[in-house]
Amino acid sequence: MTAFAIRPATPDDAPALAALGRATFIETFVNGFGIPYPPEDLEPFLDETFSEATTRARLTGPDHHYWVAERDGEILGFANTGRCGLPHPDARASHAELHRLYVSKAAQGLGVGTALLKIALEWMEANSEGPLWIGVWSGNLKAQKLYAAYGFEKAGEYRYPVGAWRDDEFILRRG
Repeated sequence: MTAFAIRPATPDDAPALAALGRATFIETFVNGFGIPYPPEDLEPFLDETFSEATTRARLTGPDHHYWVAERDGEILGFANTGRCGLPHPDARASHAELHRLYVSKAAQGLGVGTALLKIALEWMEANSEGPLWIGVWSGNLKAQKLYAAYGFEKAGEYRYPVGAWRDDEFILRRG
C-alpha cells in the first residue's frame, strides 16, 4: 500500500467528490448510525447536496475550499471549508467553518481524516476574522472527540435539515 497525498481539489474532481460525498453520507449516517431518514427526505437531499453540478459550483466558487486525500488516483477523502453559515449569534460570514470532513469507509484508520483536518485548519486560521466553527451531528462521538483534541468546544445546538427531517447538531467553536 502506498501513502496518500493531499492536494487542493479541482473542478475535474467534481464527479468523484460528489460520489464519495453521497456514499460516505449513506455509510456514516444511514448504515453506520442508523438514522431512519424517510426516503422522500433523503433522496432529494442527496441528489442536491452531492450532485456533480452542486459540487462543481462549490469547487469553482469563491466561498468554498476543498482538499482531497488521494492514493494511486483514487480519492480517499476530502475536507471542505469556507465562510461560516452556522446559526449561532456569534458566527459571522467572515469567520471560517469546516463544512465537511469525509473519509471513505475503506480509508478510515489510515490517518486521512486527521491529515485533511490539519490542512483545513491551517487554511481556516489564515482566512478567518474570528473564531473557527464546525457543525457536527450530536451522535457522532468519534468526530466530536477528534475536534475536541484540536481545541473545539461546544458553543450551541441547531437542527440540520435533511429534507423535512431534522438532525440534532452541535455547533463547535475554537477561539
